[in-house]
Amino acid sequence: MFLENIKQTTNRKGWIEVVCGSMFSGKTEELIRRLKRAQFAKQKVEIFKPQIDTRYDEVKVVSHQGTEIHSTPVPASSNILLLANDVDVIGIDEAQFFDMELINVCNQLANSGVRVIVAGLDMDFKGQPFGPMPGLLAIAEYVTKVHAICVRCGSLAHISHRTTQDTNLVLLGETDSYEPLCRDCYNEANH
Repeated sequence: MFLENIKQTTNRKGWIEVVCGSMFSGKTEELIRRLKRAQFAKQKVEIFKPQIDTRYDEVKVVSHQGTEIHSTPVPASSNILLLANDVDVIGIDEAQFFDMELINVCNQLANSGVRVIVAGLDMDFKGQPFGPMPGLLAIAEYVTKVHAICVRCGSLAHISHRTTQDTNLVLLGETDSYEPLCRDCYNEANH
C-alpha cells in the first residue's frame, strides 16, 4: 500500500491547497514559491507534473517568468502515490491535464498527513470546468484564485482565450496560442 511509503507522524495533519486561474495569472509562480518556502523550512518536498507538459523543460516545472524547480514527470496520477516517499509536501503542477483519479490521490495523500499543493487551470479555453480541477476545488481546505490582466481592456482576466483555430481540448501553448481575457472581452471575442 502506498501509505507505507509516506512519512507517518501521529501529530502531523495533511491538507490540500489549490491555486487556480487562467493562463498567465501566476499559478505556477505561486506553486513554486510555496514549495521553495517548504524546502527552506527543511521539509521534504516532491513535485510532480504531467508527462505531456514539455513546453519549457522535460523535467522541471517552469513558470512563464522563468522561475523553476525540479519535478518528476508522470503519465498518470496513480504514479504520484508510487513515487511519494517519506514526504512532507507534494506539489502538483498543471493538474487539469491529469486524470480524474487525481482527486482520490490528493485525498489519500492529505489523509496520510501530507500537505498537497496543486496548481492548474480551473477552466478550459471554452470557459468550462477543466478535468479534475472542479473536484479538487471542492475538497481543498485552501483555494487561491489568481488572475491575469485582460490584454484587451486591462480588467482582471479569468479565461484563457485560445487565439488559434485548433479545437482540441489540450493544446500546450503560450502567448502564441492563448490570451487572458475578462468576461466581457471573452464574450465579445466569441460572438
